[in-house]
Amino acid sequence: MTVVDSDSVVPSEITKGDLPPSMVERMTLILDAFDGPMEYLSLEEVASRTALPRSTVHRILDKLVRLHWIDRVSSGYRLGRRALGLGGGDGGHAQLRAAAAPLLHELHLRTGMVVHLSVLDGGETVYLDKVGGRFAASVPSRVGGRKPAYATAGGKAVLAWMAAEQVDTLYRNRLSRCTEVTISDVVSLHQELNRIRRRSGVAFERDEAVRGVSCVGVAVRGLDGPVAGISLCGDSHTAQLERVAPLLARAGRDISSTLNPESGTPRRGRTSVPPPEDSWSTAALDRLLAIQSGQWL
Repeated sequence: MTVVDSDSVVPSEITKGDLPPSMVERMTLILDAFDGPMEYLSLEEVASRTALPRSTVHRILDKLVRLHWIDRVSSGYRLGRRALGLGGGDGGHAQLRAAAAPLLHELHLRTGMVVHLSVLDGGETVYLDKVGGRFAASVPSRVGGRKPAYATAGGKAVLAWMAAEQVDTLYRNRLSRCTEVTISDVVSLHQELNRIRRRSGVAFERDEAVRGVSCVGVAVRGLDGPVAGISLCGDSHTAQLERVAPLLARAGRDISSTLNPESGTPRRGRTSVPPPEDSWSTAALDRLLAIQSGQWL
């Protein structure tokens, strides 16, 4: 990731006492330390790759976080929306959308419900994809649209795997309501996120984002924490969210595996909330699906 001319100082040229003289050059070194949108680096790793003093890196990273060039996450830092926006206009989510697309369509075909793929941007959910049928027009969401993450099933599923301190940072003030039943304070939000973790990461929202619409969501997890949420939405009076939850959980796991084929090897230094021991196994999901086969359509 480079934002200045190619003749800028590169890490291999730096020696002690020969630090880049300008803030722009130091910022460029830090942004260049990240190999791509899915890479997470600790403060020490950024300092090592740039050969800049740790205190300097920490100070500049703080400024880049405030300006949205860098995101601070539970496992360190990653490129933010401003940096990713310079790289091609899709926010760095092309790989995610490609991995999720066939499973989103399969979920819609098997359930008849509206399917969303979303990511967290600040405290908001941004929709990357929407797949639906006749009911889709009744769900006032669109690709590129936004909703408070705490009001959506996909958003809450992502928040549930983040450290409590991160959630507090996102929502320092009173939460604004979309409807009369939207969560409106941080204490209640933490209680809801605890319930989601006890349900093996499955999140529900009923009329919280839009009256008359209810959804079930799960997170798509990367090596260092959640990277997206997927959700199934339907009419609040007829949607049987608990019955379709196993299908959704399985799709979330499949997308995660596609994005992270090396996920069997844990990465050192991960600090996101670990998955619960009682999370649905592939065998358990298969049993649930076999018992209720033919009843999803």
